Amino acid sequence: MAACGAQRRRRRRQALWFWTFTGPFVLGLALFTYVPLAWSLRLSFFDAHNTVSPTDFAGLDNYREVLGDPAFRAALGTFVLFTAFIVPATYVLSLGLALAVGRLRAAQAFFRSVFFLPTACSYVVAALVWKLSIFNGVRFGLANTVLGWFGAEQVAWLSTTDPPWYWLALVTVRLWLQAGFYMVLFLAGLQRIPPQLYEAAAVDGARPGWQTFRHITFPALRATSVAVVLLLVINAFQAFDEFYNLLSDARGYPPYARPPLVYLYYTALGQGQNLGLGSAGAVVLALVIAVVSVVQVRWFGLGRREA
Repeated sequence: MAACGAQRRRRRRQALWFWTFTGPFVLGLALFTYVPLAWSLRLSFFDAHNTVSPTDFAGLDNYREVLGDPAFRAALGTFVLFTAFIVPATYVLSLGLALAVGRLRAAQAFFRSVFFLPTACSYVVAALVWKLSIFNGVRFGLANTVLGWFGAEQVAWLSTTDPPWYWLALVTVRLWLQAGFYMVLFLAGLQRIPPQLYEAAAVDGARPGWQTFRHITFPALRATSVAVVLLLVINAFQAFDEFYNLLSDARGYPPYARPPLVYLYYTALGQGQNLGLGSAGAVVLALVIAVVSVVQVRWFGLGRREA
């Protein structure tokens, strides 16, 4: 009996410490994530102009309006184009950095830290640096300075739509910000590959380099690759800071390159402040992200038991 009582007291203490450490996080998650999500879902069914407590039920009208809006469909097209640029570029760059850093025999921790450091930078700050220092104006900025060295014409990077040079600024700033994070994920995956596989491959005559990478390293990184691609696609859906801070100016945001979050920002917080329509767009975007994530997981077989 005494042993049972001591065991119950130990479990109560463990539960107390568990909720002591996790309680604030759970409370914050509920207050600042789940409650706003539930309220946004409610707003999507109401006519909510300039109010967060509407009374006029609109049913599915907001969903029909947002899905029929060419601007919203164009925003989804912008996402698809941005994803087509940023996902493969980040994947190749981060994997290449991981392979290069993983082969270092000295100063590996230094280079790992150097490449990971940009992830600590704010997206807003990085976008402003790109806008004001690298792709600034026609006569200024690092990019135009380099072009001038070779006698090339200056380019208005952020306002030229034919060809759309603004994509170069959008993609490079995102690459600089996130490549280091995914490099660390790939490094973790590389460290999980048993060295015996490479030793067995060497005994069988496999040559180091591309042949070993193709038949051993890359297949062994399958689970990491799926996770990286999934995170990249979700993050691309949520792109806002670099678009807004790079392309907007005193006149507002240009009519081109509006990702879904920029569209929702102007819909819900712009001149009309149609919170119901903006919430419906947010729900549609969340459903698209969920469907894309599930399709990716099922397609790549993440979590499937090996036969």
